[in-house]
Amino acid sequence: MDNLAIKISEVVKEKSGVSRLTLTDFRNYAYLRINADLCPIILTGENGSGKTNILEAISFLTPGRGLRGVRLADIKRICPALVGAEYRAPAESLNWAVSGIVKKNNEEYVLGTGAQKNQRETEDEVRTFERRIVQINGQKVSSQADLGKYLCAIWITPQMDRLFLGGTQPRRSFLDRIVYAFDVEHAKRIANFEHLYRQWYQLLKNGSADNGWLTSLEEEMACLGVAIAAARRELVARLNTFITHDPDDVFPDIMLELDGTIEKMLDKMAAVDVEDFYINNLKKSRKSVVTNDYVDGVNRTDFKVYYKKKHMPAELCSTGEQKSLLISIILAQTKCQILDKGFAPVLLLDEVTTHLDDIKRDALLHKIKDLKLQAWITSTEHQIFDVLKNDAQFFSIKNNQVF
Repeated sequence: MDNLAIKISEVVKEKSGVSRLTLTDFRNYAYLRINADLCPIILTGENGSGKTNILEAISFLTPGRGLRGVRLADIKRICPALVGAEYRAPAESLNWAVSGIVKKNNEEYVLGTGAQKNQRETEDEVRTFERRIVQINGQKVSSQADLGKYLCAIWITPQMDRLFLGGTQPRRSFLDRIVYAFDVEHAKRIANFEHLYRQWYQLLKNGSADNGWLTSLEEEMACLGVAIAAARRELVARLNTFITHDPDDVFPDIMLELDGTIEKMLDKMAAVDVEDFYINNLKKSRKSVVTNDYVDGVNRTDFKVYYKKKHMPAELCSTGEQKSLLISIILAQTKCQILDKGFAPVLLLDEVTTHLDDIKRDALLHKIKDLKLQAWITSTEHQIFDVLKNDAQFFSIKNNQVF
């Protein structure tokens, strides 16, 4: 064990993670309960057996739209017939439900969430829509961002194998989720900014808002936008410094960069001046945004990653190298969070060993063990986890059941 691992092991006094997970009418599960240890959790089974659904359920115990980013209505189990004596229907008004007992810093919390049907009357019709409900220790809370105070989860999925090749939105979301770990208010800022932006855009589209109303929204958006950009900058600077001083011994050294107008302006200008620029930019965009739906700001920022040794941007690296770069970010963030806060995030690693050679695969598993993480890892093969046979909890998934 290297010096950094020894230091981290001294910092971590109590493990953290999800000790019990309960799903009701979620995806392919009518009812499922898993009692989990605070260690690596290995889920194996055939493709389509429901491994990823378990990881997705855990992701809903954190702020955001889950690791798949789907509509709430798409999650409910199709044809939820009674299955076996253990089936429990969700609360009367919920379409699906996820609950978990979370342990953190020697404290225990009960988190719960689900989708509720609501109706909204308009002049022409009554519209039905889904709304997410969140409870903490049995009490309903107004914002799902509050979940971030109790559980931090970071994930890698097969869809992220192309993270560096596609549009900017997935990379931006990936970055913001990492920021949540250090700044629990970041999720609330993101949600509020997106809400204000949608409201502003709709008013412009309808042509029904006066100048005072639009100006008020633009001032709020600019204030939130600058705060969002500042939090991103702080996180990227922190990780770059950490990586420079404590490079990984197996996975590649990386350099992180923000490619965004507001973030770059904060390098040279005071925040109040950047806010003024943002407000003026929004005002100038009032006419053009309706036709092209584009406004330069924090909702357009790109998250750039570079392979230091090769002086190469991630998008030009091989598929295997891109996977290793992604893991480098996760490991750096995890180590940094442990040293900063004394507890680790929960890692949700869906088929993470794909595109990794045997050396990197075993190295990753050893690091997860040494860092005392709870990492939920899926695979179709159980034999590749031999290095964790005495340190992990193994589950087999078949026919919508976990063994």
